[in-house]
Amino acid sequence: MGENLAIRINDEHSIEDCELEFTFARAQGPGGQNVNKVSTAVRLRFDAAGSRSLPEEARTRLLLLAGRRATASGFVVISSRRHRTQWENREDAVGRLVELVRKALEEPVERIPTEVPGTERERRRAEKRLRSGVKRARRSPALPDDREE
Repeated sequence: MGENLAIRINDEHSIEDCELEFTFARAQGPGGQNVNKVSTAVRLRFDAAGSRSLPEEARTRLLLLAGRRATASGFVVISSRRHRTQWENREDAVGRLVELVRKALEEPVERIPTEVPGTERERRRAEKRLRSGVKRARRSPALPDDREE
């Protein structure tokens, strides 16, 4: 069991098993006879800031995507207690980490600003003139009309 296994993210990237830290605890809520005896809840910690497996940009994006699952020291913490067995919860936590890392590895597409067509600008102005006329017609005749066209 001395060999390190890698968790495959995509064709180019994988995370070494030794970079993941698992802790187990008793799950909360109903669970029958084993609820107070078996530690099935899993907490996975991954040092995203110090990982050698991911490029710098991906590590930064991962910590941003993780949101409140990221700690101030650069760890991503994922908890799982959905399933009844420790193994299923462990697989669930690893699967959620893999999905998060896959999203972080995607290069963000840079937005190319486009210009609003002239016909669209003119249509918007015509709608504004129409709306302005409707509001002007609602005014009380006693108020002076301070704008002239």
